[in-house]
Formats: sequence, C-alpha cells, structure tokens
Amino acid sequence: MSRSRLLLLLLLPLLLLTMAFRQVPLVDVPPINVPSGMSAVQVSKAVKGALLGRGWTVTAEQADGIDSTLVGNDYTAKIHVAFDTTQIKISYVDSTNLKYEVKKNGQRMIHTNYMGWMQYLSQDISRNLQLISAGGLPSVAPAA
Repeated sequence: MSRSRLLLLLLLPLLLLTMAFRQVPLVDVPPINVPSGMSAVQVSKAVKGALLGRGWTVTAEQADGIDSTLVGNDYTAKIHVAFDTTQIKISYVDSTNLKYEVKKNGQRMIHTNYMGWMQYLSQDISRNLQLISAGGLPSVAPAA
C-alpha cells in the first residue's frame, strides 16, 4: 500500500469526526422583547431591516409575521418570524443542505452555521428595535 493511501486511511476517521461536529442541536433563539409603545408597523420594519441586512429574502408578509428565505451557493434556509407589539419569535421552517435531521430521541440537529445566523439576526432585530424606539430610524418609509 502506498504511503498516500495509508495516510488517507489514517486521516479519514479524523475528517469524518470533524464533519460530524458541524451539526449542533437546533434550538430556537429566545423571544425578543419589544420596547413598550412600539406599533406593529415599527416592529415589522425592525424585523424586515434585520432580515434584509443579513441577506434574507422576505417571501411572505402577514399582519403577525414574516416568512423569509436565505439562499446560498448550495443551501437554503427558511424561517418564520412571528411578532406582535410585545415580542418577536424566530422559528425554523425548512432547509436544504444544512444537515437538518431529527434524531431518534426527537432532538433536532442542524449545521452549526444556521445557529450563528439566528444569533446574529436576533441581535440585529434587537438593535433595530432600540434604534426605532429611540427615534434613530424612521418608523415608516418617507413618501416618494
């Protein structure tokens, strides 16, 4: 057996182990509290601004939520952001090529990048809420 094949056989288990650690439990991020006195329009603006700022596409809007999709070169992620004037909740809907699976014990697993995206999105929504609440961002788009 050649040295390169032997080296490959020795490194293959390490590579497989490393790939397995790219999957983590899918845990919805904690709900985001909305500052008091904000309107549904302001909350929607904060959510949409964060989604668009992170490269998500808004695919559907309802009075109480937004459906959004993130498309990469070889993956997609779909979420639903439910909101009212008291809190915002981000929920996983679907994905492709993000290693999503439900284990036998019921634990949902997904690629580690997805969980990072949700943390960043949650932080951006919180920041937008604070800016709008403080008057730093206009609550509605200016008339054209």
